[in-house]
Amino acid sequence: MAGRRVALVTGSSRGLGSAIARRLAGEGMAVAVNGLHDAEVAAVVGAIREESGVAEGFSGDVTDERGVRGLVAAITERLGPVDVLVLNATGPQPEAPLTEVAWSDHLAQLDFFVKSPILLGNEIIPGMRERRYGRIVHIDSEVADRPPPGRSAYATAKNAQIGLARSWARELAPFGITVNTVAPGFIPVERHADVPAAVRDAYLATVPAARMGTPDDIAAAVSFFASAAASFITGQRLVVDGGRALM
Repeated sequence: MAGRRVALVTGSSRGLGSAIARRLAGEGMAVAVNGLHDAEVAAVVGAIREESGVAEGFSGDVTDERGVRGLVAAITERLGPVDVLVLNATGPQPEAPLTEVAWSDHLAQLDFFVKSPILLGNEIIPGMRERRYGRIVHIDSEVADRPPPGRSAYATAKNAQIGLARSWARELAPFGITVNTVAPGFIPVERHADVPAAVRDAYLATVPAARMGTPDDIAAAVSFFASAAASFITGQRLVVDGGRALM
């Protein structure tokens, strides 16, 4: 789409991804909204258009190789080549003691946080290299640094994602492509609706900023890394946790 950067935000039909998509659209990007459920994708696209933004919906599983090829081809046809790739998609995050976590449980997490970025990168990065411009932002998690009991598969996959992002940053910097990560703390979104109030209160007591983070806090960090102003920043990881990492 002439005059606009094109951004793909994976897993943007709700939660953090929805806020990121709306933020990037508000800053003038044409946004490809992605998720598994057509109705949720359409709702985010509708919200962006109501705010005078440009967006198109693309339902699909970003852990499926054939699906990713079709997704990127459709985005390129309808919006143009992807300039900004935000790797936000996530799946179920079951909790279990490490002695009960099978290799298949690890693979399920790696599918979202390593396989999906690689599949998308294989389709999108060559065009970024040719144009000598790109912004790639991974969404990881504070859990990579502070894994609670029962989250070993998730924490392991997130650390693998961080290593992947840093490797990409080193190799892609000469081509005008930056690769950074944003690590949210506990940001309550739809999938946390069943978290007990006592658990939220206990977490809040560990946050120096004395409030819970919001999806907009994460969207603001992603927006900066995705901007032209961040052209000399790559290989960095920004933890957005209200200062909790200081504790």
